[in-house]
Amino acid sequence: MAANGINGTPSVYRPIKAGVYAPIPTFFLPSSEDLDIPTFEAHVARVAGAGVAPVIAGSMGEASHLSHAERLKLIHAARKALDGAGFPDFPVIVGTGAGSTRETIELGNEAAAAGADHAIVITSGYFAGALTRAALKAFFVEVAQKCPIPVIIYNYPGASGGIDLDSDLIVELAAECPNIIGVKLTCGNVGKLTRIAETVTEASWAKTYPRKNPLSKFVVLGGFTDFLVPSTFVNGDGAITGLANVAPYTISKVHQLSVAARKDLSFLSKAQRLQGVIARADYTIAKTSISGTKFLLEKLYGYGGLPRKPLPPIESAVAEALWVHPHTQELVAVERQLSGKTI
Repeated sequence: MAANGINGTPSVYRPIKAGVYAPIPTFFLPSSEDLDIPTFEAHVARVAGAGVAPVIAGSMGEASHLSHAERLKLIHAARKALDGAGFPDFPVIVGTGAGSTRETIELGNEAAAAGADHAIVITSGYFAGALTRAALKAFFVEVAQKCPIPVIIYNYPGASGGIDLDSDLIVELAAECPNIIGVKLTCGNVGKLTRIAETVTEASWAKTYPRKNPLSKFVVLGGFTDFLVPSTFVNGDGAITGLANVAPYTISKVHQLSVAARKDLSFLSKAQRLQGVIARADYTIAKTSISGTKFLLEKLYGYGGLPRKPLPPIESAVAEALWVHPHTQELVAVERQLSGKTI
């Protein structure tokens, strides 16, 4: 950590580092759908124990179902959980994307005031058909200029009306906006990740286009774990992945092995084997979305609950099929081994 007065506040700066991040689900009390803060804090601490830092109020966190006040409660809870578990250096990344540029900026300012370290911003998909390339660029430029904390671009066509930012636009934004410090690619486009990572890791690019805070670099993160090994070999920085809620030790291990294999290829075969395990599990579990992840957390750890309405709970037959699926059981077995626990 380092003192950071760059954004006008005497705060502590926790840079985004290469690694694995978990978009934390938001947990709700079954009787009222109010926030279940103790469960949220316990889960943040659990994944942090595996070396996985949290992203809160994102897609997995049902951001669109949360009020501004609830987001702030989660920011405070996440910071409290990390500090209490002995991870004061772990950043808190918060989803601040909203329907308008104005509200996105407002959420960014509120998040900063509440102690968030970084904002991750998705484009609004409500008027997707009317948002030209110029409009999309203007959105991120203005948000980056007016957000008091660093911004990560979140490219997720499935949650933004099909908007899929291309590599040229993302690189343009990275060059022109020093307060943008990364991108999460939940489009799953390996070629796009490769093009962006290859560009921003060139020494001449980094020197020509430094970040606002000199402790930062531009990070390129996948949104799934099924290409974690190959993305590491093309200078990717890891992933923000929902599967890290279920198997944080396994996914963290894959990233560690991938990084090690770049220096010593003897690590590659083990990285590839574990990559196969998580790729199969990611493919199977992702189909069941938020309710499936919460079901697995309930099954494995005794908490999870239901999504907030109108999202439906997972159907009983689908849940049972997910639990007994060979891809799920294979992942659970590896996670148990790596965590050293019976879960």
